[in-house]
Parts: sequence; C-alpha cells; structure tokens
Amino acid sequence: MPATDLPLLVKAAELAGDIACRFTGPEARSWDKPGGAGPVTEADLAVNAMLEDMLQKARPGYGWLSEETEDSAARLSRERVFIIDPIDGTRSFAQGSRTWAHSIAVAERGVVTAAVIYLPQRDLMYTAAKGQGAACNGAPIRVSSALDLSITEVLAAKPNLQAHHWLGGTPPAFIRSYRPSLAYRLAKVADGRFGAMLTLRPSWEWDIAAGDLLLREAGGTITDRTGTPLRFNNPAPRLNGVVAGGSALHRALLDALDQDSPGITGH
Repeated sequence: MPATDLPLLVKAAELAGDIACRFTGPEARSWDKPGGAGPVTEADLAVNAMLEDMLQKARPGYGWLSEETEDSAARLSRERVFIIDPIDGTRSFAQGSRTWAHSIAVAERGVVTAAVIYLPQRDLMYTAAKGQGAACNGAPIRVSSALDLSITEVLAAKPNLQAHHWLGGTPPAFIRSYRPSLAYRLAKVADGRFGAMLTLRPSWEWDIAAGDLLLREAGGTITDRTGTPLRFNNPAPRLNGVVAGGSALHRALLDALDQDSPGITGH
C-alpha cells in the first residue's frame, strides 16, 4: 500500500529532522559501536526511538529493521517491513556537516514500495511510491540521460577505483565525485545531478532501501555489483555492493567490473 504509506513516511522524516536538528553535531555525545561498526551519536538514538514508536504504532503488522535497533528474526515473517537508517552519514553529522540524511522505506515481499530520503539541513525531501514516480520537494525528478561515461560525474569513494576490481586492472574513465551519505548519493543520481554511483563493499539494507525505489521510479537502474536486482528484508541484511544510474551508464560500469574480485571494506 505505497499510496498510504508514503504520507506516513514523510511525516516521520519531518519529525526526525526536528529531533536531529536539536543536536549540534560535534557537541552531540558520540561513541564507536562494537566490532568496528562505526560511530553512533545520541541524535541517532533519539531519532530511532521516535521512529520506532511512531511507525510501529501506525503499522503494527509491519516488521522492523533499523541500523540502531538490535535485529530480530521476527521481521522475516512479515509481509511488509520498515527499513530505517535514523541518520545516514553519522560521521558527517558528528563533524558538523549538513550532508546527512534520514532514510526511511517500506519493503513488501522484498521490494521497496514507499521511500523517503530527507536532508533537513539542506531542505531536501526526496519521495517515491511504487508506480507513482519520484520527486524532490514535490517536483518530479529523473535520472540523467547521459550516455558517455568518460565525461560523466560518478559518485564513488576512492577504494572503489582500486585496480583489482576492474577488468584489465584499470577502472573506466569517469569524473569521480563523493558525498558522505550513501542515501544522499542515491538521491543525487535519482535527481540527475550525477550520472551514476557505485559502492563495491557489502552494503547494509538500511543505507540503500529508500534510494533503491527513488532510482527505479526516476527511470534509473540499480543492482548489486553483479547486476542482480536488489531484494530487501534478507536474513543477513547486507547487499553485494550497489551500482546505480541511467541504464547506459549502469551497463558501462557493470561491464567494466571484474566479477571475480572480492568486495572492499571502505565506502
């Protein structure tokens, strides 16, 4: 029911932004999660608590998967599940940057049907519902129609350019750019500002779910690093990398990847 879920997700994102913006980045208490899982701040936990309470009360039959909630196998038996990153780009948030996002999605039988990526400090609200297109601040968005990868800006962290990931030991020519939030990277490809993005590391579902629908509803193609369409609410909620963009650029990147190469640990 994407038509009825999307307004709920928008309201939840607005409230999340109100909470997160009460904290002042570097002054928010932060610490490292166990096992090298990255940093977390008191803002992440405050946003997560609000979202978990609000969304589960509104949709008690839905499962729950969030970066900041201990995972439970109970979600696997649910037809629909919320997939949440309370703050995507926590390092950026903690440093006082404005480039961080709330990423909120609903998946039904593994397919995302409603999604919001919200950057409150940039006043950007990206929304999508299955079969209804994608928008930013209410205006329709579309992926870039670029065909030539060599003159296209692609969002990718430097580790993705390591020689062993590419056929012949050389990545294809493109203009590399970077943004610290995976959700924001996907949104900026969906709105056509960048031609494509890729991350070759195993990627958490909560970083990707909302952007997956945005890309598809904006006319783009998004898969894992092997070209397999993304499915969500997996028992182990990680994806085998992500490649996304307009169809021609997506194909060019996939064709250049060495599929026998292992993934990487950086973004």
